[in-house]
Amino acid sequence: MEEIRIVDLPEKDRPLRADVSLLGSLVGRMLVEQGGQSLLQRVEQVRRAAIVDRERDDRSGAGLEQVLGQLQADEVDQVIHAFSAYMRTVNLAEKVHRIRRRRNYQRARSAAQRGSLDEVIGSLKTAGVSLAQLQQTLARLSIQPVFTAHPTEATRRTLQEKEYEIVLRLVDRLNPELTPEEETISEQRMLSAISSAWQTRLVSHSRPTVADELDNILFYITDILYRVVPVFYESLNEAVEKHYGPEFVSGAVSCCAPQRLILRFGSWVGGDMDGNPNVHAGTILDTLRMQRKAIIRRYIPELNQLSRSLSQSLSEISVNEEVQLRQTQYAERMPEVAGKIVDRYLDMPYRCLLRFVIARLQDTLDEGVMAYASVAEFVADVSLIEQSLNDNKGKHAGLFAVQRLLLRARTFGFHMATLDVRQDAVLHRQVMAEWLDDPQWLQRSIAERTRLLVKGLEQDDWPAIPAMEHRSADMQRTVEVFRVLGEARQQFGEAATGLFIISMSQGADDVLTALALAGAVQKNAGSAAVALDIAPLLETVDDLQAGPEILSALLAEKVYRRHLEKLQSRQVIMVGYSDSNKDSGIAASRWALQQAQSQLVDVGQAQGMAVVFFHGRGGTISRGGGNLVNGILGAPAGSVNGYMRLTEQGEVINRKYGVRPIALRNLELLTGATLKHSMESELLAAGRSTALLPPEGGAELMQMLSQTARRHYQAMVYQQAEFTDFFRAFTPIDVIERLTIGSRPPSRRSGAGIANLRAIPWVFSWAQTRVGLPGVFGMGTALQQAIAEFGMEALRSCLQQWPFLRALIEDVEMVLAKSELRIGHRYATLVVPEQRFLFMQIEEEFQRAHTAVLELKQMNSLLDDQPTLQRNIRLRNPYVDPLHMLQVDLLHRWRASERQDERLLKALMATVNGISLGIQNTG
Repeated sequence: MEEIRIVDLPEKDRPLRADVSLLGSLVGRMLVEQGGQSLLQRVEQVRRAAIVDRERDDRSGAGLEQVLGQLQADEVDQVIHAFSAYMRTVNLAEKVHRIRRRRNYQRARSAAQRGSLDEVIGSLKTAGVSLAQLQQTLARLSIQPVFTAHPTEATRRTLQEKEYEIVLRLVDRLNPELTPEEETISEQRMLSAISSAWQTRLVSHSRPTVADELDNILFYITDILYRVVPVFYESLNEAVEKHYGPEFVSGAVSCCAPQRLILRFGSWVGGDMDGNPNVHAGTILDTLRMQRKAIIRRYIPELNQLSRSLSQSLSEISVNEEVQLRQTQYAERMPEVAGKIVDRYLDMPYRCLLRFVIARLQDTLDEGVMAYASVAEFVADVSLIEQSLNDNKGKHAGLFAVQRLLLRARTFGFHMATLDVRQDAVLHRQVMAEWLDDPQWLQRSIAERTRLLVKGLEQDDWPAIPAMEHRSADMQRTVEVFRVLGEARQQFGEAATGLFIISMSQGADDVLTALALAGAVQKNAGSAAVALDIAPLLETVDDLQAGPEILSALLAEKVYRRHLEKLQSRQVIMVGYSDSNKDSGIAASRWALQQAQSQLVDVGQAQGMAVVFFHGRGGTISRGGGNLVNGILGAPAGSVNGYMRLTEQGEVINRKYGVRPIALRNLELLTGATLKHSMESELLAAGRSTALLPPEGGAELMQMLSQTARRHYQAMVYQQAEFTDFFRAFTPIDVIERLTIGSRPPSRRSGAGIANLRAIPWVFSWAQTRVGLPGVFGMGTALQQAIAEFGMEALRSCLQQWPFLRALIEDVEMVLAKSELRIGHRYATLVVPEQRFLFMQIEEEFQRAHTAVLELKQMNSLLDDQPTLQRNIRLRNPYVDPLHMLQVDLLHRWRASERQDERLLKALMATVNGISLGIQNTG
């Protein structure tokens, strides 16, 4: 595809244009090979018409509509497929350009890349943070990305693998030493991946199983993060040494003590039961087994490589006695392994010991007699070699590789990622009612249920487990889950399972119910009690506002405080961005989250209990996405304190962790922002900074903004009688509900209303129409009123001083920039005429928000202060326009067939995939 230049790029981005041009030409070659010259000509005709309409600002899209109207039925499918292929390659080129820009910064050494550990550590040194203060904060730093299987990744795993191949070949081409022959081979491999992707079905025939979702997550952890973790620690050490000089002891951050580990990883795949009948006790155990096998299979090849590398001979260098003693002990216990070690290796103690270590790992996989009982035993064996190399001039003779392995082993253990479990509070209430044989249980007040639960926990007199054959399926599944959790800790180690998350928590009784069920099941099953780390999930705005009262009620009970003492006197609270936004709009959601965190911290401090937060962020801005660094820096004082645990969901995982350099960059951004916020909190406590506090009048301003925006949002979404029908006609929700991109149903409970729909398909549907209602609606009216009441200068001053408000306004600005109301007009034709007034109201609200944001930031166009993002959106628009127009036409025809035409549905699913690639957002 020949590139038409509608946007000029600065010199630093010219290589990106070259990559896009190269990949576009390869897509063109593929189209000719697969469909003939006529297909390429037809695709080019559509593409040029879309660009011309954009250049002329033709809001009617008449030229493009005319060209699309000439397509035959089979050509429609091919055009959709072609534009999806093109958008996929553009995304890949941008990934590689991010890698190129990072390398340029590293080569230049004149200025650190913004947000890098180098830049953050340097800024802390400049701000007067001492080495002792820094090391103290680093010692308690805990960064925990948690991977979830939410159905927002519209790209199949098999296609992701082909994308990865293209990225690798583009990265190869960054090497200026490539020969012409090597460049040709690289192009051939990319063309092969592009062609293979063309011949692969875009959307799977069936929904993925939980095992399929786990396989997807395993790729990112075992292929990407496994390699990145040691590099992360090395970058951190280098940054501290660079700015704090020789007094910094190398390795202090990444030393052996497990408590010094900064990075840990979690997962919900196989444990998230909330509304997903495919997840249960069996998937918990299966997942833990698969994770154990996957990570041990990563250690074994690395140990084989170490064994080949560590050839130190006793005739040439000393080796610690402990190594030789362990080798002798293993030879006595494992004579078969000893007998396979060839004679010429017998004076190579490291190599010999590693042969026994590998054999024990293999036995761990096979559950043999010499299996390691824990990862600590494995680490102890390898640590003997590390110490010996340290003691015997081995710093440059293998120590580096051994230390990298130890970092990986301490990070991933034998569990790979800590598995969280999640369940709906309502289901647990129903199970408890059945357990106690109390038909009035659900009607009792929260206070009454809490009182009865506390009494039962204190007296430890729960009824025995009822005979399961006479009980409901929910009760049978719940009992089995709690039984399995006790078994899993013993079988896979304490790090194998993590939080037990209670969705839709509304009172202290929801936490106590889980604690009571767990204790009763494990006691009756004869297993040891598990210190279940229960995290209430506060999702709606009302629940967030009730959070401090819930925590106060929990901490008022001695039985629960005794429980927390087993968990280092720390309560984890999960805060949800998705449902709070769907419930009340973006302003009310963000302000409720801000206030709840601040008040919960205060409650914890008053009660002598640490409170930390698990952030349930999604991919899109209305689900907590957006600029994560700004989000962390805008968090209330005292709410971070070195602890950052957050979900990584759907398409975000591929975008952030799909390539090693980008994964490293994201870990650095996350760590740097967490470190910076934590130090600011300490400076605030010492009276040396007020950066995290709202400026004078800021809280009152946000209170008014959130209340006004919430009223306006709910009046449209929940109080307008015709809105649900409008939404289901205006958006492709009926197509998204049929997509096979996740194991979980799109709704929590039955019913077509907005309240029952999950936040993910809600946001996904609006994103497809280019009308970002969840991230904008209500803000236009609220900002207009705020300007009238507080004055523009007061708002600008608050925006400049307060990171929280700045993050909110910039996120809304991004949604506005990605929204295209001219495209929205097309989708409005799907709505019956008497309901189209609702789109007019949406359009008016967007215009109010657009005008207010530009006035507030004193800009002529949205994203003028973010030119790279602005250009990326403008470059993509002409290529996504045809997909939108085709989607609207296909929706008309499919719905006219009463949604029975499978060929039309397949084409619609392809448009959903292509649009997702183009706008880089789903749910």
